[in-house]
Amino acid sequence: MSLGERLRDRRRELKLTLQQVADQAGFSVGFISQIERGITVPSLTSLVSVCRVLKVDVGSFFKPPRVDAPITRRETRPVYALGGTPGNSVTYERLSASFPGNILRSTLIHEPPGFRSEPMSHEGEEIFFIVEGSLTLEVDGEQTILEAGDSAHFPSSRTHVTWNHTTEPVTIFHTCTMDVFGDDVPSGEPETSLVVKRAATRRSAPKSLKINQGNKK
Repeated sequence: MSLGERLRDRRRELKLTLQQVADQAGFSVGFISQIERGITVPSLTSLVSVCRVLKVDVGSFFKPPRVDAPITRRETRPVYALGGTPGNSVTYERLSASFPGNILRSTLIHEPPGFRSEPMSHEGEEIFFIVEGSLTLEVDGEQTILEAGDSAHFPSSRTHVTWNHTTEPVTIFHTCTMDVFGDDVPSGEPETSLVVKRAATRRSAPKSLKINQGNKK
């Protein structure tokens, strides 16, 4: 059974409508419907917010890797995805370790060409560092192109969305304070600390962009 089908079954088990899940998770009805029908694969942070509404931890729908050692090696680090087809899905590599009191969650995110995340805001803060490729980052409606070596750090309460506007994959070193791995949630217990707010607007990929490229020449 696919991720979308399992989310749909859980929603129906709780007798929730698509509108109720969308309102509580902070997304549009169309986005939730597309997840359930397998048209869209949610980002890791989006899946966490939907799971909160469905009163299940993220580990109920996929098994995120747990890293107890302080060191990870590139050749042995697992690469995982939430769904989609090979070569056309977002994949993740967990970098941060699990230990009592840790608050930083770090991943390498590999986004395929054309991938655009859903606008969202939530508690905490996050950092994007572009390892390879190029990425459009939109924060509160302001779009900035980040190239390899560029970074961005902002409160996660600001509405943000990313878009790989190129024809090549992009690799992002991402750190946030949201518990995207479910480390702080006992097995079987729902995530309750995440606060997600509805984005004010949902923008489609624009045909032409007025991009802030900083001081790039």
